[in-house]
Amino acid sequence: MIEDVYLRNRHHKTHNAGWLRAAVLGANDGLVATASLMIGIATASPNANLTITGVAAITAGAMSMAVGEYISVQSQSDIEESDRLMEIEHLKLDPEGEEAELAQIYVERGLSLELAREVARIMHEKDPLEAHLRDELGQFEHTKARPVQAAIASAISYTAGGLVPLIGTLAWQSSHKSIGIVIATFLGLAGTGLLSSRLAGSKVGITVLRVTIGGGIGMAITAGIGSLVHLSGI
Repeated sequence: MIEDVYLRNRHHKTHNAGWLRAAVLGANDGLVATASLMIGIATASPNANLTITGVAAITAGAMSMAVGEYISVQSQSDIEESDRLMEIEHLKLDPEGEEAELAQIYVERGLSLELAREVARIMHEKDPLEAHLRDELGQFEHTKARPVQAAIASAISYTAGGLVPLIGTLAWQSSHKSIGIVIATFLGLAGTGLLSSRLAGSKVGITVLRVTIGGGIGMAITAGIGSLVHLSGI
């Protein structure tokens, strides 16, 4: 029975939350940012070297994503650690009060006072710190902030996403390289939306549509700005 419950819980999507968010965000940013920059440059300066532009965009963007994600997730990790140390101090100074506080949490979740006190007593006998981190502060091992993992996932996924429009412009044998960029990017966005929906367990159609429309708007705005720059002769 316990093994069956464990196997069922492994299928929940929360276990993927940490790296999935960073990976999906990185891939979408890589696709949209790289494609938008290349299209903007292409419309503003038709003779520009889009390959160099794409490589530079991917390199700078991947490093920026990695650093930004690391700083962001590290801040969350610092908060979690601060709460953990604070809880250790509370348990040292007033273990009875902390046990009563845990019992009150269980009462608010639907247990009778007598049962809540018994559960809190058992939890304190086993591992009071783990019980308070989990039931009072909502900290779980599978959702714990992992800054290095998030940074690596962001950098790799951004690079993978950015390579799609770059390949599009290299594969499109025409003077209108923007067409190849747009086609490749939309295919990449659709693929990212599909992968995201599968991993997150959301509806495929809505997720793919949301991702592709958002990316399309980003490229359209950048292309429009590039055209204005080209027409103005700046």
